[in-house]
Amino acid sequence: MTAPTASFPVGPIVSVCGTTVVVRGDDIDTDRIIPARFLKCVTFEALGPAAFADDRAELAGDPAGPHPFDRPEHQGASILLVNRNFGCGSSREHAPQALMRWGIRAVVGESFAEIFYGNCLALGIPCFTASHDLMLAIQEAAAAHPSAVFSLDVAAASLEGSGCRWQLELAPGPRQTLASGQWDATGQLLANGTALEATAVRLPYLSGFPG
Repeated sequence: MTAPTASFPVGPIVSVCGTTVVVRGDDIDTDRIIPARFLKCVTFEALGPAAFADDRAELAGDPAGPHPFDRPEHQGASILLVNRNFGCGSSREHAPQALMRWGIRAVVGESFAEIFYGNCLALGIPCFTASHDLMLAIQEAAAAHPSAVFSLDVAAASLEGSGCRWQLELAPGPRQTLASGQWDATGQLLANGTALEATAVRLPYLSGFPG
């Protein structure tokens, strides 16, 4: 199993462009996204190739073809198209980490498990939602044109590609957090290093209590 090489999200996220990969099915849980045996890792760095490891192995010899993540036309895809209650199950951050390190930069689906959604947002991965019928239409269009580049607009919460435009849903809070770059807590800390150091000096439990 291989994973595309891609840079990680950083700063404000106003759009995501790229090809798509469709993974159909409701209630795909985090154990399927990244099986438990891969949680022994000390860092997340090697999780990309293990995304959907068991599903991919199961479909390796299927006459209907391999798992979408193993199909040549989807290598390098950055937009994942899913269905209902994606990312349910355990709260492990490893699931969105694995998707991100495989190359996914945004997910569009009917609905998401709340903790998975929050973990994605903390990594700068927008999760847009659409109705059941609209999601099926998007998946069909993407499957029919696997090499087409699709574009997600965060501010407008819209998806364009294959000659179509779909209106999606993205709550105002996450939309503002992504567009402003506030999702990147580490980046904000690094950008305010001087202010943090000045604050640390004023804190008695860091600088020592007066004698």
